[in-house]
Amino acid sequence: MTQQVEELRVDPHNPRWQSVDGRLLDVDRLQVEFRTRDGVAKALNGVSFSLDEGETLAVLGESGSGKSVTAQAIMGIIDTPPGFITGGEIRYCGTDILKLSEDQRRRIRGPEISMIFQDALSALNPVYPVGWQIAEMFRKHRGLNKSDAMDGAAQLMERVQIPAARQRLKAFPHQFSGGMRQRIMIAMAIALDPAVLIADEPTTALDVTVQAQIMRLLKELQEERKMGLILITHDLGVVADVADKIAVMYAGRIVERADVFDLYGNPGHPYTQGLLESIPRLDQKGQQLAAIKGLPPNLTRIPAGCAFNPRCRYAQDICRADPPPELREIGHHRYSACHFAESVLSGEAVRTDA
Repeated sequence: MTQQVEELRVDPHNPRWQSVDGRLLDVDRLQVEFRTRDGVAKALNGVSFSLDEGETLAVLGESGSGKSVTAQAIMGIIDTPPGFITGGEIRYCGTDILKLSEDQRRRIRGPEISMIFQDALSALNPVYPVGWQIAEMFRKHRGLNKSDAMDGAAQLMERVQIPAARQRLKAFPHQFSGGMRQRIMIAMAIALDPAVLIADEPTTALDVTVQAQIMRLLKELQEERKMGLILITHDLGVVADVADKIAVMYAGRIVERADVFDLYGNPGHPYTQGLLESIPRLDQKGQQLAAIKGLPPNLTRIPAGCAFNPRCRYAQDICRADPPPELREIGHHRYSACHFAESVLSGEAVRTDA
C-alpha cells in the first residue's frame, strides 16, 4: 500500500498528489454509525459526491443531518468508539484512503486534505501562542527549524490579513476577536498548501461584514492554489455567492445534488424547497417566515420509508412505506432522492398536508 501512495505523487519533492483528470475527491456510498447506550445512530447512510480541482461544493442541511460527520470521516478524525465507518469508499486522487494505514493517512491529513473547524476558540489550543500553533505545521510536516517555521507562520498571518501579524505571533487565542481567530484557523488549514480544504461552518457566530470578508478570503485562496473547497453550512445566503455545486443532506443522506443556479432556481426535492422558502426576502417585508414543520428525526429511530415523510407536504402512502430511490438523474447534472422528484421539479406535485 505504501508503494501505491508513492506512485500517485507528481514527484518526490512535491507534497501534492496527482488528480485523476481533475478529480480530487470521490465519496462513494459512505456509511457511518455511532453505537451508543440509546441504540445505533445511523449518522451517514450512503453519502456520495465528488469534488474537482478549483471547485466549490456546498453541503447544506439542518443540524444533525450528517454534514460535519461527513467531514470528520474524510479527515479520519471520527472517535472510535463510538463512531465507526461501516461502508463505502473515500477516494483521494483515485486511492481509497480508508484502506490506508493510520501512518499513511497522517501524510494526507494536513498536507493533502485540511479542515477549518467550526468553533475556532475551542479548536485552538488556549495555552500556546497562535504563532507557535501555526509554525508547528511546518515543523512537523516540513521539518523546518524554529526560526523558519515562525517566519512561515508570520507570512501566513499576513496573508489572511491579520493586522501587525509579526508583532502578534506570541499572542494567545483569547486575545483575538472571533473573526481574527477564524483567520488564524484558515492560516493553519492552508499552511501546507492542501489540495482539498473542508470549511465546517466557517462563518458561524460572525457578523455579516466579517462573514463576507472570510468568504472572500477563502475564494481568493482557492483561486490562488486551485484548491477544491467543501463548504459545510446551513447559511443559504452564503452558499449562493460562492458555490459551484450543492449537496443537500437530510438524516444522513444526500437528498438532492445539483449546480447552484439550477437548485436555487427550481429545487427538485421537497426538503430543498422548504429550506429555500425559509430564506428572508426583501419583497416579503412584514410577512411571517416560512418554516419546515416538525423536527429532524432521531437517527436511532429513523422513520420507515422516506425519512422526510413526517414533515413533507407531498407525502403519500408510498413515502411512508418504501425508502426513496437512490439519487437519480432528473435533469442535466440534477439528482434527487424522492419518489415524486419530477413532479416537484415541474411544480405539479400535489400537496397532502392540507
